[in-house]
Amino acid sequence: MYEIRKSLIKWIKSIGEAFVLENILNHMNKIIWGPATLCIFLGTGIFFLVVFNFMPWRRLGYALSLVFRPEKPAGKVKGDITPFASLMTSLGACMGTGNIAGVACALVLGGPGALFWMCLSSFTGLPVIFAECVLSVRYREKSKTGMMCGGPMYVMKYGIGKKTGMVLAVCFSVFTVGASFGIGNMTQTNAAAAAMKEIWHIPKPLTGFFMAVSVFLVLVAGIGGIGRICSIIVPAASMLYLSCAFTVIILNYRNIPGSFLEIIHMAFSAKAVTCGIGGSITASMYTAMKWGIARGVFSNEAGLGSAPIAAAAAKTDAPAKQGYIHMTGAFIDTAVMCTVTGLAICASGVLGMKDMNGQLITGVELTIRAFETALKGGGHIICAGMLFFAFPTLLGWAYYGEKALIFLTGQRFEKYAVVIYRILFCVMCYVGAVKALKPVWDFSDIMNGLMAVPNLICLWIKWREVREICLKEQKK
Repeated sequence: MYEIRKSLIKWIKSIGEAFVLENILNHMNKIIWGPATLCIFLGTGIFFLVVFNFMPWRRLGYALSLVFRPEKPAGKVKGDITPFASLMTSLGACMGTGNIAGVACALVLGGPGALFWMCLSSFTGLPVIFAECVLSVRYREKSKTGMMCGGPMYVMKYGIGKKTGMVLAVCFSVFTVGASFGIGNMTQTNAAAAAMKEIWHIPKPLTGFFMAVSVFLVLVAGIGGIGRICSIIVPAASMLYLSCAFTVIILNYRNIPGSFLEIIHMAFSAKAVTCGIGGSITASMYTAMKWGIARGVFSNEAGLGSAPIAAAAAKTDAPAKQGYIHMTGAFIDTAVMCTVTGLAICASGVLGMKDMNGQLITGVELTIRAFETALKGGGHIICAGMLFFAFPTLLGWAYYGEKALIFLTGQRFEKYAVVIYRILFCVMCYVGAVKALKPVWDFSDIMNGLMAVPNLICLWIKWREVREICLKEQKK
């Protein structure tokens, strides 16, 4: 009897500790990703847009041409992978399962108006990613193993220098390593494994094992292997998903005019208005802005400082040109992929549906319902999308975390740090798939938000240098 009572007390204490931890993380998440943070992201994008003379917008067509019709560099240039492979690595890292499930959540929480602000955030994110990547290529360096190392931490170390630069660089690197295990690992495998169990009835441990082994096999090949895999999976998965989403929109064409009117109305409604089936969703302009901008930032990662790490690996001698190439990632990821997902949900008429318990359907389940209004195999398409969007995200973030860890440990311990990190990363892939860890989602958001702090400080200090680099390259 004594042993039973002792075990019961221990169990209650463990639950209490978990509850406290979850509450702490939840409160921290709300503070870090509060209205002030979102205004800083939006304000930084608008400021950079103005000081760069709207160049990222004016040269978006040129940037897209560099992606689809790349220019051959004159002579031998530094770098590990092609500019296209570099872009696909960063695009795969930010695309993830959020483009399917995250958009649906934003529409439920912020109403259809969130889609407008989500799209707007992608355009204000263009100059931010452009500046990040220009600086990253400018301050990158070659390691003792012959691989390129770059990213905001190197900009802070060499561009800002002194104690301030090193403190910012170390903080950014620590937060990046933390984020790589959260948003870039466990949350992705968890969402993919849940979808595969629900639709294809595949046990979560089997999905976790498959993803962990697959990731390890690619990571062994280094950035070259990551770039090659992402260059195949990301375009193929994106085109397949877009074609299916457009089919859903076209077959629900009667609802398109009403959907657009509802999106605009709720995006600028000062008072809270209702929408969805039976008026089940209530949102105001503030709510739409909050969830739309937050989803946009999470989606394209503009300002977080992740994309520049991949940009530094590109074979190029022109920082501004690589900046143009990488800023298209924000456009493709949010303005195209997320917008099409949102329109498919709005046009399908499923927004506001409730489950058997009377709860609003959200996340991946809502997207599945939207696809099934036009496609019989809608659930299978979404399940495949979850898998093929999650896998490049794992690879991209593994590379980000690896480079951040190398910066922290130094090149002297590079080989040991990389081996340990890769093994641990793959183990956590499995753990994320089999465990439903709610605090991990909050932890992931917190790490992402903290990454942005030193990165945005660095950008505000170095924006004049970005403008000078652009002017010099234009004169050539």
